[in-house]
Amino acid sequence: MTTPDTPPARDDTRHPSLVADSTGRPVSSRSGRGEVDVTVVLPCYNEQDHVLDEVERITKALDNSPLSYELLAIDDKSTDRTLAVLQESLPRFPHMRLMPFRRNGGSGTARRIGTAEAAGRIVVWTDADMTYPNERIPEFVQYLQSNPDVDQVVGARTSEQGTHKVLRVPAKWVIRRFAEFLSGTKIPDLNSGLRAFRREVSLPYLRLLPPGFSCVTTITLSFLSNQHTVDYLPIDYAQRAGTSKFHFVRDAYRYILQVLRMVMYFNPLKVLMPLALTLLTVGFVKGATDLVRYDLRITTNAMLLFVTGLIIAAVGLLADLIVRSRGDT
Repeated sequence: MTTPDTPPARDDTRHPSLVADSTGRPVSSRSGRGEVDVTVVLPCYNEQDHVLDEVERITKALDNSPLSYELLAIDDKSTDRTLAVLQESLPRFPHMRLMPFRRNGGSGTARRIGTAEAAGRIVVWTDADMTYPNERIPEFVQYLQSNPDVDQVVGARTSEQGTHKVLRVPAKWVIRRFAEFLSGTKIPDLNSGLRAFRREVSLPYLRLLPPGFSCVTTITLSFLSNQHTVDYLPIDYAQRAGTSKFHFVRDAYRYILQVLRMVMYFNPLKVLMPLALTLLTVGFVKGATDLVRYDLRITTNAMLLFVTGLIIAAVGLLADLIVRSRGDT
């Protein structure tokens, strides 16, 4: 039994990493919050030295615009004073809502939960490391408002300023070209961290977001694979403040894996059918050659190539049938 001083129990199994406030209620609850034009989702992890500069830059830009907004700052269990700095600054920023996590979940988890809990009709994703021109956030939101046929607008970076630049630039180019081939769409910037999109359009795809950096790739490919228009605006990209959390080998592997996963999820024939047709063709040619060379006998290699192609084609057709009957595309 509850008393007036004891809040009723609440099921928070959807987001077990959220911190409850002093009354026992999750700090992220959308109940009772009016809808606004835009929610800026700002994941923060060990950004104590510059997070206030980023918050000030975002709020100043939005205060000078006609947009109603909230800034949802998500502390991803920082090990420095990031959370304390944000808590101390709350009285200065009436439009900022703070969501601390009990454990580190990754930027993808922060963006997924932040988008689900957003009060804005349009959601903006950006970073707290001073790399993106966040003073342009109103421009991105107004672009969507002025173009109702566009569901997402992405900041396409005109330069690369990250660590491991010699390795990152060619690797990202290869991954981007691979994603363009699989999605059949020109993608100027596959994994930009600055983007604005319509929240209602994004909701069916939030469960697909991985916990790490490749969440930005996922939301891009989810929209493109389902015929949602994605436009791009060129942006400058600055040297990050603080220490990069990007690990080249691990995160590059995850990007490639996530591109394959997303295309397989929405359009498996795009991946499997070219491979199947190649094996079938090679197996057929090899078999025809064997008939001539070996007195009407076909070698085991030719049969294996042909049968493998048939199996992959059958798997692709079955996967495509599952995708089309799933009802969420």
